[in-house]
Amino acid sequence: MSSIYTSSTFKGIGCMCLGVFCLALGDAITKWLGEVHSPLQIIFFRTLVSLPLIALIARFNGGLHTLSTRRPGVHLLRGLIFSGTMICFMWGLTLLPLAETTAIAFAAPLFVTVLSVPLLGERVDGPTLAATLLGFLGVLVVIRPGGESFQPGALVVVGAAVFYALTMLTARRYGDREHLWAMVFYTTLVPLLVSATTLPWVWQTPAPLHWPAFLVAGVLGVGAMTGLTLAFRYAPAALVAPFDYTALLWAVGLGWWFWDEVPDLWVFVGGTLIIASGLAIAHHERRTTLKRRPTA
Repeated sequence: MSSIYTSSTFKGIGCMCLGVFCLALGDAITKWLGEVHSPLQIIFFRTLVSLPLIALIARFNGGLHTLSTRRPGVHLLRGLIFSGTMICFMWGLTLLPLAETTAIAFAAPLFVTVLSVPLLGERVDGPTLAATLLGFLGVLVVIRPGGESFQPGALVVVGAAVFYALTMLTARRYGDREHLWAMVFYTTLVPLLVSATTLPWVWQTPAPLHWPAFLVAGVLGVGAMTGLTLAFRYAPAALVAPFDYTALLWAVGLGWWFWDEVPDLWVFVGGTLIIASGLAIAHHERRTTLKRRPTA
């Protein structure tokens, strides 16, 4: 029996870990910029940097014709939804510690499971439902509504998770009809245009040190997207997806290093429940898919 841990698999795991690191570091830079600048201005500069890089990647991965589309309405909808994701998440970064924001954001796959029933007509079986409820329990443990430590900003991050879930559901519905880079390009273009219209009201002239920070944040965003894309290309999703949760480790470390943020015990407990839920759902879906696969 051949090992599943081939050189391609290790490449996939490496790409996932690198992509997640880029994502976490980009979030930390965004949190720092958010101390001065509006989330809308940060979105503008990040997408302004990211968009030409995405076009360049598309140019060398099939050509610019891969950006053509016959469904501009779908891309507009996805872009508006993703704009909501970015606004809520970046706003949440300014309101909560980095690790807590990251832990709550992990709830997005749980909302995908729940919303896939009314929006895509999918069915959720007992084990998946139980794992999803466990994950939502973890979210409640992290945000602790009604408790003395409850912060309303947690609800903003929950909103980001819901918006991101809707973005993923639209990708699931239309992804096989549109090229990958077209979906990524227009999902980045729409937030750029939306944020650009708000600049007259939110503009704050960046300090000299902020200009390279905007540039690096945009590059890291593209780096994260590329790393995650390559990870699933090199290795099976069931093997590389769990490494997405290393983002919480980076968030804890970066939050401590830059802001002396030390998450309390309940953030770790809730985060563990959310991660366990996500892993259980992924494992169950993999087993279900293997059972449905026809044998030779």
